[in-house]
Amino acid sequence: MNYFNYKRRSTIDVYVGAIPLGGSHPIVVQTMTNTNTLNTEASVEQCERIIEAGGQLIRLTAQGVKHAENLKNIHQSLRDKGYTVPLSADIHFNPRAAETAAKYVEKVRINPGNFVDRANTLQTVEYTDEEYAKEVKKIEAKFIPFLNICKEHGAAVRIGVNHGSLSERIMSRYGDTPEGMVESCLEYLRIALAQDFTDIVISLKSSNTLLMTKSVRLLIDKMDAEDMHFPLHLGVTEAGGGEDGRIKSAVGIGALLSDGIGDTIRVSLSEDPECELPVAQKLIDYVSLRQNHPTIEAKLSDKFSPYSTDRRKSHQVRNIGRETLPIVITDRSNNNGSAINPHFIPDYVYVGKEIPEGMPKGMKLILDYQAWTDKIDQYPLFASAQMDLVEACNAELKFLSLSYTDLIKEDTIHKLKQLKNTVVILETNHINGVGEQRAFMHTLLNNDCTIPVVFHQTYSEDEPEDLQIKASVDFGTLLLDGFGNGIMLSNDSIAIPAVDVDAYMFGILQAARVRTSKTEFISCPGCGRTLFNLQDTVAKVKESFSHLKSLKIGVMGCIVNGPGEMADADYGYVGAEPGKISLYKKKERVQKNIPEAEAVERLIALIKENGDWIEP
Repeated sequence: MNYFNYKRRSTIDVYVGAIPLGGSHPIVVQTMTNTNTLNTEASVEQCERIIEAGGQLIRLTAQGVKHAENLKNIHQSLRDKGYTVPLSADIHFNPRAAETAAKYVEKVRINPGNFVDRANTLQTVEYTDEEYAKEVKKIEAKFIPFLNICKEHGAAVRIGVNHGSLSERIMSRYGDTPEGMVESCLEYLRIALAQDFTDIVISLKSSNTLLMTKSVRLLIDKMDAEDMHFPLHLGVTEAGGGEDGRIKSAVGIGALLSDGIGDTIRVSLSEDPECELPVAQKLIDYVSLRQNHPTIEAKLSDKFSPYSTDRRKSHQVRNIGRETLPIVITDRSNNNGSAINPHFIPDYVYVGKEIPEGMPKGMKLILDYQAWTDKIDQYPLFASAQMDLVEACNAELKFLSLSYTDLIKEDTIHKLKQLKNTVVILETNHINGVGEQRAFMHTLLNNDCTIPVVFHQTYSEDEPEDLQIKASVDFGTLLLDGFGNGIMLSNDSIAIPAVDVDAYMFGILQAARVRTSKTEFISCPGCGRTLFNLQDTVAKVKESFSHLKSLKIGVMGCIVNGPGEMADADYGYVGAEPGKISLYKKKERVQKNIPEAEAVERLIALIKENGDWIEP
């Protein structure tokens, strides 16, 4: 993999029906129905809407054999209507349902965490090597017959590992780690290869974007070592809905797409399935623009690990660098207003040549050097051509605008290492801005230069969703690499208010796990297992808990996507049965089968009992 120059990862070809997946084929967009799979008419109608919206592969839940059997009717109804889109069955806990589904659909997704292994009970269990090997033999006994049925009927298999549902056995040996996710997958791959079965697609998913990206990169490294080159499906689980869901999905999926990884994607939103598809396609289209771009020459630093969660070491200048939280700089230099969102107050305001009227008092302002005066809370920005003036300036904090082209000029690194009280604002106009800004950071690492760096990207977007997706891909990739002491997002169009752009920046930092500024809602997209109206419930929960900015709250439609998939949540609201909700603290169920009408108030009481409640 080349971190600086975009190129799709090479894989074997895997056919799902007539659709090929792999590095030499276009990336496929998919989604999942949220109808009851036993309801043929409703499922077919939703599939039709999904196809009209651009869905190329459709997944349906099959929690039991009856549901799996009815996939035959859904499949046939779609074929009778002239649709050829392949169907995939989603299986948890039930090998018999998987075997049944393989007879009727083009692909079956299984979860290694619960296909054979018992679910993790959260108890510490030690396995001897002999006991561990016996457990793997149990997998063979169930998995091989399933593979034989898939061979007979031409069904592909997705080995879909979820961070929140690793088996007790894997947890005992590897813990809740990327290594555990990778080994959970490799066990099944080795068995499949021993049976000469290669029609396999892989996914490693989490609601934690950092964990997800590190796990996928580690998996590819381990697969390469064993000469495995299977296509990958990408997704961030339980990303939520609206702005947050789009940003979080674009950060995690976009980071891997930027690496050339990914052959099919799903953006999991707590919205109708049709809403996911345009977002997924925009992600693919944006990253695909980088194909055949001008080459970026740079050297990968041996101080960087794609599998590490460590952040680049930098020295501190005021509140920027070292262990401080990444800053947000808002750009108000283009007559785009002086209003400030009280919930998302930027750390610095770039105003260019003059301060806009109505700028609130107390804001820290950045002005172009020619317009700067030595007043309190005002700091100069030097252009790259003014680099020799920086050292002589007596400001307690100085900003210097540089690009990678500037950095690789003779003597620039030496000068940077001599500067005091200076922060770089890193610019790029390259079609692969991520690659070029990565090259800048690796060059700093290679030369032991610890100057703080703020990433700057400029866009011209009229639609909020387009700006959210593009900025999340670009900034998110770099932040997940462990780079950056802040971000600055400029948008040339005035169609999107500056206060909204500021909110996007805070959302990107939170999605990349580097700065928390609001409540994080980890909510599933819904499927045929969902036991309540998901969209209405998420809205109700957000209304009651959005002020708890330090908490993560999970909203899960059923027990399958319950305590496991909301592994990062502080508290959880999970469908237990129709009209009943169970409440969780972390992964522990603390209240069971509460009437849905009482659940929000009971969750408020639970949070109060644990000392985490703050009055709105």
